[in-house]
Amino acid sequence: MNVQKSIIKKYRRKIWSKFVKVIKEYNLITEGDKIAVCISGGKDSFLLAKCLEELKRHGQFKFDLEYICMNPGYKKENMDKILSNAKLLGIDLKVFESNIFSVVKNNAEDSPCYLCARMRRGFLYSKAKELGCNKIALGHHFNDVIETALLNIIYAGRFGGMPPKLRSENFSGMELIRPLYMVKEEDITSWANYNNLEFIDCACIISNKKNDSKRNYVKLMIKEMIKDNKNADINIFRSLENINLNTVNGYEKDNVKFKFNDLYKE
Repeated sequence: MNVQKSIIKKYRRKIWSKFVKVIKEYNLITEGDKIAVCISGGKDSFLLAKCLEELKRHGQFKFDLEYICMNPGYKKENMDKILSNAKLLGIDLKVFESNIFSVVKNNAEDSPCYLCARMRRGFLYSKAKELGCNKIALGHHFNDVIETALLNIIYAGRFGGMPPKLRSENFSGMELIRPLYMVKEEDITSWANYNNLEFIDCACIISNKKNDSKRNYVKLMIKEMIKDNKNADINIFRSLENINLNTVNGYEKDNVKFKFNDLYKE
């Protein structure tokens, strides 16, 4: 399939090489893993599925994949689009239902994204465990990572990112991985356009009415930064692994907070 070939040929440097680097650098996949690939319906998750499929086919060790899609209350046309893309890309998709959109609408309409994300994560972990998986893979990419870092600074007053892998606190033995961690959104969009693929955008029945969301604001902010400094986005990303604890006023580790006076030594 040309779609598959384009990942390892035309987009080898911008997508495939970065994908493989993340897998190796952060040790995301090991022998015998069974990974639930979470398909939201957007370009990111479908690209993730094809990358993992390629790695499974030609990788150095064996692992298994399950492709799962949770329907949180999508409109019929959006769900139909997800299913048609899965068929087009040869992905054996397991769809299951939830009532997340209605719950969020009734309980958190002013700030729905946080509650929605937490609920989604719980449903996905549960389904993955039911299928015998030990990991779930999400399609978060480079831009999601740096935008989250700035969102935390500006709106939460803390420095924190979106790690490449994360152990579940509520589902024993389960781990979340983000194999597209270093892949830029613009390159994912380019891949989709090159292959004439059309995916759903955010299909949320609540937040898609709000074009002035905090994340969109931060996205535009980063674009302005890049106009002045072409490496601004890369430097934000690098800052997440270049933290000098001797220069901070405090930090938190494993739910324990350390303040400046605890750290300062004569």
